[in-house]
Amino acid sequence: MEMVEYSLVAARTPRHMLPKTPPAVLGVGRAKLRVRSERQEKPPPVIRDSARLEHDVGALGKAAAGLAAAAVVSLTGFAGDIVAPPPARAESLTVAFPVSKAREVNRVQRTLVEAWGLIRETFVDPTFNHQDWDQKLQQTMVEMFPLKSADAAYGKISGMVSTLGDPFTKIISPKEYQSFRIGSDGNLQGVGIFINTEPGSGRLLVMNCVQGGPADRAGIREGDELLEIDGNSVLGLDGEAVAQRLRGRAGTTVQVKLLDGTGNERSGRTKQKEVQLSREVINISSLSTAIISHRSGDGLEGKTGYVRLAAFSQTAAAEMESAVKRMEDEGVQSYILDLRNNPGGLVKAGLDVAQIWLDGDETLVNTVDREGNVRAINMVQGQSLTHDPLVVLVNEESASASEILAGALHDNGRAILVGHKTFGKGRIQSVTELDDGSALFITVAKYLSPALHEIDHIGIQPDIQCTPDMLSLPRAPPLSENSETATSLEMDSCIMVAEQALEIQQSKGSAS
Repeated sequence: MEMVEYSLVAARTPRHMLPKTPPAVLGVGRAKLRVRSERQEKPPPVIRDSARLEHDVGALGKAAAGLAAAAVVSLTGFAGDIVAPPPARAESLTVAFPVSKAREVNRVQRTLVEAWGLIRETFVDPTFNHQDWDQKLQQTMVEMFPLKSADAAYGKISGMVSTLGDPFTKIISPKEYQSFRIGSDGNLQGVGIFINTEPGSGRLLVMNCVQGGPADRAGIREGDELLEIDGNSVLGLDGEAVAQRLRGRAGTTVQVKLLDGTGNERSGRTKQKEVQLSREVINISSLSTAIISHRSGDGLEGKTGYVRLAAFSQTAAAEMESAVKRMEDEGVQSYILDLRNNPGGLVKAGLDVAQIWLDGDETLVNTVDREGNVRAINMVQGQSLTHDPLVVLVNEESASASEILAGALHDNGRAILVGHKTFGKGRIQSVTELDDGSALFITVAKYLSPALHEIDHIGIQPDIQCTPDMLSLPRAPPLSENSETATSLEMDSCIMVAEQALEIQQSKGSAS
């Protein structure tokens, strides 16, 4: 049998989410954040194979240490003061299994061991969903041995990871990882459409379209259900798999079939539409703004700044800072921050956005690791851009970084929450590029709001409930002549509730 020797790399940290600044003191955005960690380092991992592959699990320590010592950092994309404790001794374990004679499968075997080790050291549930994780490696390797293709071998890794019972812990192919990185960077080649899987039904629904992009110009709207791509059903695919099929080289085309969501709501009848879209270079701006001008009961003119954030990309905080500064210069007296249908993104971006609205050394979020240790992430001498009254809109599709931001603004007394209870995705994930270019997403911790409220599987309850129905009652016309956008905002019932809440805040004085 072929002799194989393989060593895990010491610290497989997320390359694009982890700041390049040394981990001792990291500045983030407009202010510094302080994080304290008491995680322990372990010796570096080594894997040896001599007619069988012997894995020294004590060897896995440092692969996890890079992740474990900075688990909060790598996952959330932010960091503060990291306190490095002295190295600790690690347990030792030998696992034996046959090495595949198929070269491409043998390479995936190495990826399997690498992924298994990272999960073993960092996964949030130390019971691994009440199973023997070491035994799971041996079982998966035996199942992988007779396979002939890399795709089938990757399927075995995915199957092993799925037994953890956590849908957010997964492995993706090198091609899918490249698409993920492009999307996070804020630029891609595609049709400018955001798709999300509806909980329960599994339907793939359009969340929104990039304004002026191919999908937007073709009349695709929020709420439309995606049925087919290039004649192939999307049944059973997740949002990332669909995004992969919609992206492509600029100038190429893709055919999509959808169910008109607007028609369903208004008439109860189903109406399909099929359109051909030309892919383009999409410069994603996750933020859109408007100024809602109105007159109060005493006839005075007022201006409310409306900011909608569709996702937390690397550019989200910078775009919001610029927008708020511009609206401050235009005399805005209050704000509505709309996080409805925002599924999250980079947690660092969420924390950077929070600092635009908060002062001082406020706690932004708390993390809970696999041992149950609670750590607070605080701002350091933060300075908000405005103290004007603020309402945050949320709904059942507001998740992850959206919930962190909403919780930070609410629990620190900065904003009133209006809408529906949020999704309840309170998990922190690491994204680690593996040796073969694939990537492993691992849930390494959970987060709590600043007031220590549980978020995972529970969500955040708004202060004021509202329904998403469009109003048919006449309203006073806006002062601005900003046509379609202003009109649609004025007809949104949750916007109306938010404006009423802002009027109450203003009557009591600005929020602090």
